[in-house]
Amino acid sequence: MIKSEALIYQDPTSGNTFEGVICWDEDLAGQKPGILVSHTFKGQSDFEIGRAQELAKLGYVAFALDMYGKGKRATAPEEADALMKPFLDNRGLLLNNILLALDTLKKHPEVDETKVGGIGFCFGGKCMLDLARSSAEIGGVVSFHGIYDKPGMEHQGDIKASVLVLHGWEDPLADPESTVALGHELTERNADWQILAFGHTGHAFTNPAAKFPEKGMYYKETSNRRAWQTMINFFEEIFGRI
Repeated sequence: MIKSEALIYQDPTSGNTFEGVICWDEDLAGQKPGILVSHTFKGQSDFEIGRAQELAKLGYVAFALDMYGKGKRATAPEEADALMKPFLDNRGLLLNNILLALDTLKKHPEVDETKVGGIGFCFGGKCMLDLARSSAEIGGVVSFHGIYDKPGMEHQGDIKASVLVLHGWEDPLADPESTVALGHELTERNADWQILAFGHTGHAFTNPAAKFPEKGMYYKETSNRRAWQTMINFFEEIFGRI
């Protein structure tokens, strides 16, 4: 049986409180690999919780994290932009909050802290890439239709995480030039990386609620299915079959 429960956690430095949802299969004994699930610019929602539950069915402990803070969720794009802006302006804040979520996941009693990974969607993809850029101790990260700009922070040394980028070739928020630039960046940091681009696919291709083709944001069933299967294979290679 899949168990989903709210997980309240706090930043000891700022005192800010966050509320995520953690999911796992109660019928699987012992500690299991943990996977972060990082949300879009709207904040944590049923979409990310659903992805966490699907990961739990695969045998992982999945944590639909909270980047913005307890109760901070958007219902309109303008609200979402306002919530996201401080993290775009201050990538150190972004990294702090994603590292806090990682630490919270590692400390959960169901999680094998030596086996952790993460996935993220849109803004969450940016979060996963910044986590990898920081050389955090994490097995692998997956960006679904993420954003690829560098954080402007002087990270040193090799990227330790394996990196999988799942990309819509017609994504207006991540053009081919930025995608190629990300490949060069990951190569320079000696990362184990893969970029898989899906043709005739725009931004937000994993979300059935994305219905704005005129803006290049729309659900694509085939790309979503292929991307999820690629993610499954990626984590099986890193953590083994569960």
